Amino acid sequence: MDLGLKGKKAIICASSRGLGKGCAEALAEAGCDIVLNGRNETVLEETRTLLQNRFDVSVAAIAADVSTREGQEALLAACPDPDILVNNNGGPPRRDYSELDRAALMEGVVQNFVTPIELIQAVVPGMKERGFGRIVNITSLSVKMPIEGLDLSSGARAGLTAFLAGVCRQLAPHGVTVNNLLPGKMDTDRLKGGFERAAQQSGKSIEDVRAAQAAEIPARRFGSAEEFGQTCAFLCSRHAGYITGQNILMDGGLYPAAF
Repeated sequence: MDLGLKGKKAIICASSRGLGKGCAEALAEAGCDIVLNGRNETVLEETRTLLQNRFDVSVAAIAADVSTREGQEALLAACPDPDILVNNNGGPPRRDYSELDRAALMEGVVQNFVTPIELIQAVVPGMKERGFGRIVNITSLSVKMPIEGLDLSSGARAGLTAFLAGVCRQLAPHGVTVNNLLPGKMDTDRLKGGFERAAQQSGKSIEDVRAAQAAEIPARRFGSAEEFGQTCAFLCSRHAGYITGQNILMDGGLYPAAF
């Protein structure tokens, strides 16, 4: 399927690895010029080289913390008029709510609530002027259901979802869509870290922990960054202009609900 994205410009935050990288690969495959972002310069350059060699598009890499003003300014300097913004950022580490002090609370809110809003504020005027814009926010299954130790991440991402529910409807008449992708258990480094932690706590092997968690998912497997990225690319396509304000779960059926 031709997604109608050839020549479009995309900023993908936190895209040197994991789900962000999956989104960058899919958008590059669709013909978008890409601005990557990450904090590890070595990994970031490896991803930039990979995409540049695989696809006939422009690929820039900005090593920066997107949660800072300086990081945001660097991204926007590399791509002042993006057609696509994929908001993504690392979440706060797993921690019981009783252990969170004010500094930790504020950092989590800045990472997963304030930062995407600031970037949306920066890119929307140009999108409205051009009559085309796609904003995809990578949030989490935890917006829908609690995950132990991720209360801060869940709260910040749920707040972003509620904040943008009205904003997206203001932008819809201008050809600008805003949607959220909610990953469940995806086969990424973050999930593998969880396996290691669970194995240490339970005394079981990592393989046993992995198998047990996969068995809890109706699809009987974990999601891949590749399929996640392709879903993101479709939401950014010309075919998805009538989809906005939606929370799209990618969890293999793990969340048990009819609606």
